[in-house]
Amino acid sequence: MSGTSTILGKKSRWLGAVAALSLLVACNQFDPRAEGALEQYTPEEIFTRGEVELENDQPDDAAFYFGEIERLYPYSEWAQRALIMQAFAYHRDTDYPNSRAAAQRYLDFYPGTEDAAYAQYLLALSYYDQIDEIGRDQGLTFQALQALREVIEIYPDTEYARASVLKFDLAFDHLAAKEMEIGRYYLKRKHYSAAVNRFRTVVEDFQTTSHTAEALHRLVEAYLSLGLTDEAQTAGAILGENYPSTEWYQDSFALLTGQGLEARQMGNSWLSSIYRQVVRGEWL
Repeated sequence: MSGTSTILGKKSRWLGAVAALSLLVACNQFDPRAEGALEQYTPEEIFTRGEVELENDQPDDAAFYFGEIERLYPYSEWAQRALIMQAFAYHRDTDYPNSRAAAQRYLDFYPGTEDAAYAQYLLALSYYDQIDEIGRDQGLTFQALQALREVIEIYPDTEYARASVLKFDLAFDHLAAKEMEIGRYYLKRKHYSAAVNRFRTVVEDFQTTSHTAEALHRLVEAYLSLGLTDEAQTAGAILGENYPSTEWYQDSFALLTGQGLEARQMGNSWLSSIYRQVVRGEWL
């Protein structure tokens, strides 16, 4: 009975200290960011205050409290827990550089722990969640792809790897969309050679995305405008082999037949090589 009383007493004192800390902060009676303000509190108490700030939708304040644990109680179990929570809190606050820094610090200090996979995932999200609309610079998309690949390769059996696969596909599709946007821009302004280069990139490097069918159709348009009928017919043939029921094939078929041409492999261009792969089933 005396042991139970001791445990209850400790728990009561801990809860009381946390409540007191919360009350002081709420009443603005003390500044937790002042030098030495939190030194009288245990890491458990400070950690709980950080959780309270997260529940109150104050991730910046939460990150501060979690960071104080790492400063006041370095290399402790609570410092380890607080560091991953700090990375999460910064991410909630859309402070991506600090979130990434905290996640990387966790990976540096605790690479073999259970939360290492989540730290790697948070690091990837710090790039992925900044991917902007298609018209912006895509440097962050490349960084997101690399970071997501690391999650998939290093932690393949985790839920974070499965989530990363989905995000990787979306980011990859995003890059293809960027190429398509630029290609359409050139095509509309009759810069056909420049347009071909963009659509070729989609066909060769982004074959698994949702933009391949349109890229092939735009190649038919651009090559016909350049008078390169062999290439136009071959692009139409690939489109017919892979996407016969799409509007893109129907439009390409109409363009080709309108000029007395067919959707079939012709000549020996880069498209002919892809067509032969399609026929052999090596490229889909």
